[in-house]
Amino acid sequence: MTDTDLAGDTFRVADLTFTRMGYGTMQLPGPGVFGPPRDRAEALEVLRTAYDLGVRHLDTADFYGPHVSNELIREALHPYPDDLVIVTKVGAVRDERGGWVLEREPDQLRRQVDDNLRRLGVEALDVVNLRLGDHRGVVAESIAEKFGVLADLQRQGKIRHLGLSVVDADQLAEAQTIAPVVTVQNLYNLAHRHDDPLVDALAEQGVAFVPFFPLGGFDPLQAAELDAVAGRLDATPMAVALAWLLHRSPNMLLIPGTSSVAHLRENVAAAMLDLPDDALAELATIGR
Repeated sequence: MTDTDLAGDTFRVADLTFTRMGYGTMQLPGPGVFGPPRDRAEALEVLRTAYDLGVRHLDTADFYGPHVSNELIREALHPYPDDLVIVTKVGAVRDERGGWVLEREPDQLRRQVDDNLRRLGVEALDVVNLRLGDHRGVVAESIAEKFGVLADLQRQGKIRHLGLSVVDADQLAEAQTIAPVVTVQNLYNLAHRHDDPLVDALAEQGVAFVPFFPLGGFDPLQAAELDAVAGRLDATPMAVALAWLLHRSPNMLLIPGTSSVAHLRENVAAAMLDLPDDALAELATIGR
């Protein structure tokens, strides 16, 4: 096996081929996803190493930093290889103190798309996710106007494909009456599995599900069952948690983030971790 095989298998939707083990750039900027990276050289090396390890799916946003993640991606990997898929998101910006500010008016969304185009250095964005909800999660509301703005930009050639983030099944269905959806990005991991029905529905449709905070986010996953399985398999609990997500459904795409090359290698290696039936049964009890 070569390094470029380490990211595991792929998932294809429309004309896109994702490696199921991807990389999320949220941890590349400074603390609080704000300001420059602690170690710029290491951040660039993380991006280049991810590609060398076979990762062909990067997740980013121009509000990471702000602008930091996109500028690092461009410096590390532009001109982009033909097989690399870069997914970005719009719907928020950062204020001067690093606060997260929701901006979803039509003109704001158009400006954010243009900002992503300029800083990534591309004529068209592979995938743009419309980030909805708020700090509490999904907000029940119509998304037709907001999603329609992105659909218009897709028709103009600025966006190739559209996705959604922090949505429920009703909002997904509403969006699909406007334009095809290739990805849905919601909170999901071993301990937070309220989206199980949505994961299964999307798998039937051939739409990718991308869990954010796959390792628990600001409160890392902790469970005796997870530790026990990891001990038996001589693996880290985080590797087991990632491997479980890949086993959960064939449309599950992972974007664990890190600012460390060593940690990146550990995450990518999880794609090769085999979980026996008894381990899967034990893990299935977490979050139930």
